[in-house]
Amino acid sequence: MSRFRVMIVDDEKTLARSIQLFLREQGYDAEVAHDGPRALELLPKLNPDLVFLDLRLPGTNGLELLKSIRAHDDSTAVVLMTAYGTIEGAVEAMKLGGFDYLTKPLDLDELRLIVERAQEDRRLRQEVRYYRERDARSVEGALIGGGPAMRSVREEMERLTALADAPAVLLTGETGTGKTLVARMLHARSPRASGAFIELDCTSLPPSLVESELFGHEKGSFTDAREAKIGLIEAAEGGTFFLDEVGDLELGLQGKLLRAIEERTVRRVGSVRDRKVDTWIVAATNKDLSAAMAAGTFRKDLYYRLAVVTIALPPLRERREDLHALAELFMTRCSAKYGKRLRRVSAATGTDLGDYPWPGNLRELAHVVERAVLAAPAGAEELDALAGFGPQTTNTLGGESERVALPTPSGLNLADSERTLIARALESAQGNQSAAARLLGISRDALRYRLTKLKR
Repeated sequence: MSRFRVMIVDDEKTLARSIQLFLREQGYDAEVAHDGPRALELLPKLNPDLVFLDLRLPGTNGLELLKSIRAHDDSTAVVLMTAYGTIEGAVEAMKLGGFDYLTKPLDLDELRLIVERAQEDRRLRQEVRYYRERDARSVEGALIGGGPAMRSVREEMERLTALADAPAVLLTGETGTGKTLVARMLHARSPRASGAFIELDCTSLPPSLVESELFGHEKGSFTDAREAKIGLIEAAEGGTFFLDEVGDLELGLQGKLLRAIEERTVRRVGSVRDRKVDTWIVAATNKDLSAAMAAGTFRKDLYYRLAVVTIALPPLRERREDLHALAELFMTRCSAKYGKRLRRVSAATGTDLGDYPWPGNLRELAHVVERAVLAAPAGAEELDALAGFGPQTTNTLGGESERVALPTPSGLNLADSERTLIARALESAQGNQSAAARLLGISRDALRYRLTKLKR
């Protein structure tokens, strides 16, 4: 791993040399430029991660030099060095992208802390970039498919992400069809990709906590509110907020969500002030919201606001032509993860995939393939057996083991499918709820909530 690179730009040669020696003693690569032209010459050769820049260089406009450094690489952190009497200039430089500023005479301990903070900031930026790129690759692969349903999904996504200010979006489909993947892809391809992607599963928290999570709260607004807290919608400012399982949102909160979408404002619990937010709302549900509206459990006005654009994700049983390609995609990822040499899924196994209804959809297929990869012999290049799926499974919910027939497409029941999937995950994890939650792609708290809900 390359060392952290620092450039010091200061015409005070003794000071610049002292900073250079100090930083080298700390283990950093440090170079010095005593004027603007030398700094611009050194910039492409060194490609520094951090620049200490004196704003008062002879014959050089410090702000223009700052702009040139940022234009070369906007990830470069620039720390301004200035005398006490010119702090205003440093503040102006901060507005142009400066990372921080130091006043002369310099405190070396303060300088060291700034370098460490800049190094941590760089690491976090690289980590965020890595995970965003990885998620984008993962998402796009899972949405492969040549059928008309998947083509329609991709076309609608392309139309949405081309808009500078897209409306709220509603994603519908059974559990495991890839709604979260689509939400992440929408964000990654949109003009908001540089902003945060924040999500909340409405089933993962008790209803009493959802409002505070969505909108935030002020200090003292309730017993445990020891300090003010920003809400998730507000935290996603400039980015995307994904509200999963919106059909489970309490009726009283639906009106507040509607207001947040329509007026682009949020009001924290305990506050009397509205806060403007610029957040793209993407919601998802596996429920029949038409039936929920008829039953009075879901607001029609919220539905119509969310459903301006609706993307319906097809279940895996309606994508049989994609099963073999999807299995090979998951196999390739798992092979790399577990150090296997598998290169393909056998044709016979691909045929078997199409004979099963896949009630857990993409999530279930991914977990079945992962188990098969783990069980594959060392050195094998072809995956020719996918154990762990079939017409029956053992259900451990409710305390007693019983045989539960998987629902067929003609009699599919969502609660039964969810119960079956959770039972399988618990069985595979030998009763360990944390491990089962990982297999299902949800948090342990979300799994516990669903177990409690299914036992009612």
